[in-house]
This record gives sequence, structure tokens and C-alpha cells, in this order.
Amino acid sequence: MDNQENHNKNKFESNKKYFTISVYSLCVVLICAFGIRCIINWAETSLFLSNLLNKLFPFLFGAFLAYVISPLVKSLQNFFFHKLHIKSMRVCRFLGILFSYLLILGIIIVILLFIIPQLIINLKRLVPYIPTADQVIAWLNNLEEYFPDYIYDFFENTINEAIPSFFNKASALLANIIPMLYSASVSLVQWIINCVIAIIISCYSLSDSNILIKNFKRACYAFLPEKKAISLISTLKSCNTIFGGFIIGKIIDSLIIGAICLFIFSICNMPLAVLISVIVGITNMIPYFGPFIGAIPGFVIILMVNPKKAILFLFLILIIQQFDGLYLGPKILGNSTGLRPLWIIFAITLGGWAAGPLGMFLGVPAIAVIAFLLDNVINKKLTEKNIIILSPEPLKIEKKNNT
Repeated sequence: MDNQENHNKNKFESNKKYFTISVYSLCVVLICAFGIRCIINWAETSLFLSNLLNKLFPFLFGAFLAYVISPLVKSLQNFFFHKLHIKSMRVCRFLGILFSYLLILGIIIVILLFIIPQLIINLKRLVPYIPTADQVIAWLNNLEEYFPDYIYDFFENTINEAIPSFFNKASALLANIIPMLYSASVSLVQWIINCVIAIIISCYSLSDSNILIKNFKRACYAFLPEKKAISLISTLKSCNTIFGGFIIGKIIDSLIIGAICLFIFSICNMPLAVLISVIVGITNMIPYFGPFIGAIPGFVIILMVNPKKAILFLFLILIIQQFDGLYLGPKILGNSTGLRPLWIIFAITLGGWAAGPLGMFLGVPAIAVIAFLLDNVINKKLTEKNIIILSPEPLKIEKKNNT
């Protein structure tokens, strides 16, 4: 009998709790090891990510295009359903997608037929004002009269070092001109094909958006507890409102600002009005720093063409940006991000470092989403501890009454 008891004690018994802990521990170790390997071999990791993004570009761009167009499609769909009394939702959806793309195609045609030719004309007008090599040399000679020793030695050494390098690079460029043209042609064709595929993917994404959302909800309720599934879906809706509201609102805001600039600059006979308006409209998509980024090149360009108009340009751009910051921006965007100015500047700086101008634009909604998620986690933890923060300065904390 005793031998039987000892045998039962030594027998291995499975334990579901410890097995789950072991699986989680193993997964954490594997993920950490994979992350460390990616960081150590960062060159290979960045190359792999770059190739992966290139392969997935049509799908990512198509999804982003569908994401941006979706509010317009929903508005047109509701218009056809309520105003024209078309009862079939599938027909309304199809008409919404069709007219959305027709509207975007019309905007592209207007840009190609009117904006692009005007930009070319403006650039041709700008060329005579760009300093020539002789003018630069004359300017350097005049500069040399005021700083004879330093300027002459500095530019002589710089030119002596730059000329051989310039000719070597020019020779290499001429030797590789045919492969470069071939590569550029292939890249252009590939880019056009990717754009066509992206448009097709966006159409299918918009058409099947309700099915995709439904399947995602089904998966959440299937694999998560009901409360967590509801919380996850609600959180994702809020994140979508923050991210999408900022992107779409900022695009609309920048288009309006560009149109206002073109209208006002044309009335004031501002030189190169189309070119300057396009620069201001595009850079306006970057929060806070966008107006300054757009105003500086615009001021320099107008200063070269007509110095008297440059001061007027600064005055007009100041008024337009004040109108945008105090009235138009809040009307369109509201408080979509919920970020304080310090965090907006941080997001722009971090995004610009990571991905250039595109990162400066997308960094703000991305940080806003992260801040929203962190705020939810903090509020949940404070609720669990029955703590209320009454005021930031001086700090006052009060325990909730459990009764």
C-alpha cells in the first residue's frame, strides 16, 4: 500500500495553470530574443522592412486611400438612401463609391489641366531670377573686397577640393546614364502599376468594409470575453475618430487655405501666386510649424522676383494663418487630438526624425492615439484603486467612497 502511494506521488501530473505560464514565458523569451537580434542586425532588419514595405505598398496605399475616402462614401450613400429614396443599400453603396471616385478624378483632372500648367509657367518665370554662375562669382569677388584674406583662402580651398570630386561624379553619372534611365523607367512603370492596384484594392475595401468590420467583431467576441471585446471595439472606434478625424480634417483645412491663398494672392497681383499657394497649402498640413515652413520659401521666392511684394506676402500670410488657427482650424478639426502644444511639438519632432515630412504630418495623430490609450489605462488603474485626482497644483487626492 505504501509503495502504491509513493508511486502515485512520483507520478507526473499535468497542471493547466503551470502549462499556460510556461507557454507565456517561452513566448516572452522568444519575442525578446527576436527583438534583440533585430536590433543587433539593424542593417538587415531595415533592409528587410524596406523590401516588405515596397511589396506591401499597393495594399497599404489602397487601405489608406479607402480610409480617407470612406467618410465621403458614407455621406453620398446616405444622400442616395435618404434624399433619392433608393432602398437598396448595396446600390447606394455602389453609387457612393462611384461618385466619390468620379469627384476625386475630377479634382485630379482640374489639377492636371489648370494647376500643373500654371506651376510650370511660374517655374519658368522664376528661372531668370535664379543667380547664374557669373553672378555668383561676381558676388564672391565683391565679398572678397571686404574679407580679402579669409574669403579668398576659404573659397580657393573649397573650389580646389570640389572640382576633382565634381568631375569624378560627373564622369560616373555619364557612364551610368543609360542604366539610370532604364531603372527610372522601370520604377515609373512599377509605380503606376502599384497605384492602379491600390485603387482597385481601395474599391474592394470600401465595398466590403461592412463585411470586414463584421468579421472583426465576430473574431473579438469569439476569442475574448464579452466585456473585453466590447471595450476593445469601443476603444478602436475612439482611436479611429482621433486618427481619421485629424487626417481628413487637416487635408480639408489645407485645401481651403491653399484656395484662399490663391484667391488673395491673385487679387493682390502677387508674383508666382499659384506656386506660392501650392507651397503654403501643402506645408499647412504640418501642425504648428507648417505655416512657417511654407512662409519661408515663399518669402525668399517673392523676394527674388519683387522685393516690395515680399513684405506684403508676410503680412497676408500672417492674416491667413491667424484666420486658420483661430477660426477655420477649430471649426474643421475641433479638439480632435486632445494634445497640449508641448506634445504636438514633440510628435512633430519625433515624426520628422523618423519619416521626414510625412512623419511630421502623421506623428501628431499617432501620438494622440497613444496618449488616449495611456489615459484610458491610467483612468482604469485609478478607478481600481478608488482614487480621484482633484487638482494638479497643489496635488490633492481623494479616496472614492465604496458605499
